[in-house]
Amino acid sequence: MWISITDISVKQVDANHLRNPNGPGNQMILNLFQREGRSAFWVTQNKRVYPQYLDAATGKVISRRKWTDQMKSFAQKELDNLPPHKGRFKITIVGWIFLLFTIGIFGYIMIEALQAPAKKRQYQQELAEKARVAEGDIYLGRIEVYKEKGNFLGMNLEFGWFKIQRIENGTYYISKSVAMAKNSQDVKPQSNTEFSETPIVVKPKELEPYYKTFISEDGLTEISLTEKKE
Repeated sequence: MWISITDISVKQVDANHLRNPNGPGNQMILNLFQREGRSAFWVTQNKRVYPQYLDAATGKVISRRKWTDQMKSFAQKELDNLPPHKGRFKITIVGWIFLLFTIGIFGYIMIEALQAPAKKRQYQQELAEKARVAEGDIYLGRIEVYKEKGNFLGMNLEFGWFKIQRIENGTYYISKSVAMAKNSQDVKPQSNTEFSETPIVVKPKELEPYYKTFISEDGLTEISLTEKKE
């Protein structure tokens, strides 16, 4: 971050009565100053006042290492005679914008953190609701009928709509639509109104929010449900 340091003079005192270590005949000025720091975001001024000696001929600062005892004593005396100076701290327009932006970000993070438990509970409730299967529900899905358990040879696969006719003691009675298709793309939306009068008796194998599977007791029939009809 770009920062500039500026020395601001608060008082200048003639110090010609002192010997200039850079040259006995050169005149000196005691400069008392405050230090100001400035950036794009803030401006600050130290309340402390610093002394420095300037060579009047060149305007250059005389190194503190060269100060004589008389120079040190005179500088301290002038500092003691100064009234107390105040420091200051000011935020720039850019600084205010950045500060408000930062407060907004932290405020948003805190609000999100406070709301997170409630949102998590709500999300879990929504998932639990989607995973629940009720009588009368209609789903898009497929049915796999095997000739031999675990053997895909000769398995009959159909796609269509399925209706949960009733649920009794963990057993599901599911009817498939009268019009079924061999490919999922061929399932017609309007075929979700007419269902077989003879339901298929199955037990739940997997009940997830977006995917549910049921299997018959002999393991030869498996129904997989995906999209629920609203």
